[in-house]
Amino acid sequence: MQKYINLWFSLSLDLFGGEVSSNAASFFSAGMKGRAQEPKYTDHMALEGTYPVAGEEIPLRNAMNEVLRDSYIEDCEKCLERWNRVIAEHEIPYRLRLPDRRFHRHIGAYAAHRFDPGGHRLTPEQWNERRDEFLPGPKDTAYVRNLMVPVMEIGKIAHWISKPTTGIHGMPFEFEYVRREQ
Repeated sequence: MQKYINLWFSLSLDLFGGEVSSNAASFFSAGMKGRAQEPKYTDHMALEGTYPVAGEEIPLRNAMNEVLRDSYIEDCEKCLERWNRVIAEHEIPYRLRLPDRRFHRHIGAYAAHRFDPGGHRLTPEQWNERRDEFLPGPKDTAYVRNLMVPVMEIGKIAHWISKPTTGIHGMPFEFEYVRREQ
């Protein structure tokens, strides 16, 4: 599971774009890009101030991708904390964690370098040797495919999914929610 968190999280971070972006500034000024919980900010134009990006202060509008990325990371950390509480309640000696923001990046300031999930820089050779420690490899993919066997019978559910406590809109679990053409 940790390898898939490493993969999905790192790819998601790339979706925000580069850390410093004049395009993000333009989209923000045009009202097509906004911050999470915008009402909590007093400067809705983001004309003043700076934002720290990789140890450097960048004009706020140009750092808007990083502002949004930081909000996303904060949300992801909250989710993992909830998951880790459940794991701990079941006395499983493991904690899920987010990889460092520099890990497995393909866009932005860290794209040209390789880092492990802890944020330590690796040579290309070290990355190639250790890649399958951090990200899903062929064995992991085969294992997940083996688990994910579809179940199409009404009232049945795949063994890898928990049965819901109630159906949708009060309907019984066994209700034919989706009709499939034969």
